[in-house]
Amino acid sequence: MSEYRGCELPEDRWYDLDYCWVKPEPDGTFRVGITDPAQTMAGRVQYATFRPAGSHRAKKKPVARLESGKWAGGVPAPFDGTIVAVNEKVAADPGLINVAPYTDAWLVTMRPDDPQEALASLARGEAAQQGLRAWIDRYDVDCMRCAE
Repeated sequence: MSEYRGCELPEDRWYDLDYCWVKPEPDGTFRVGITDPAQTMAGRVQYATFRPAGSHRAKKKPVARLESGKWAGGVPAPFDGTIVAVNEKVAADPGLINVAPYTDAWLVTMRPDDPQEALASLARGEAAQQGLRAWIDRYDVDCMRCAE
């Protein structure tokens, strides 16, 4: 796993180079969460609401809404698809996002309308690492995670 300015940047994910990470699952679904730099920028997440499983979301339409003491906003769908699962752990304890953004605190699992196109606009590998570092520098972020 790469790290930059305290921010964890796993190489096994795809990124929208803004807020979200995407991880393909063996069953053809894609797990979606927010990045370490994004959770740091948001601050301690106090509320998380989700579109229900079965909801179809167009790319960039929110799959979830997160609120902290200093920020509130939607988490955009990284591609057109249907939400097949919502992370009930995060619904019950939104602060988990600030503790484990890449593991326990994934947000939703989606089934893309077109699996071949789902990752087309996302970055991976060195392109993702460079893009994420540029985002971190642009917003002057030094990542930190909250204790459980």
